[in-house]
Amino acid sequence: MRSPPAPDAPKTPDQKPAGRLSRQSAAPSLNSDVLFSGGNEVVIRHGPDVYRLRLTRQNRLILTK
Repeated sequence: MRSPPAPDAPKTPDQKPAGRLSRQSAAPSLNSDVLFSGGNEVVIRHGPDVYRLRLTRQNRLILTK
């Protein structure tokens, strides 16, 4: 019988611990609550380029260069 995970264990949408990735999903998973840290915009630097990821009032994501 499988025991339930610890209540404070981070979860991904498929209920696996966040540190474990399946073979099908090699990309890391980030929770947007953690990514935005209570704000509504994140700056992403990719080489010489700067992108902005914004969270809208309708809870949608917009990525702009």
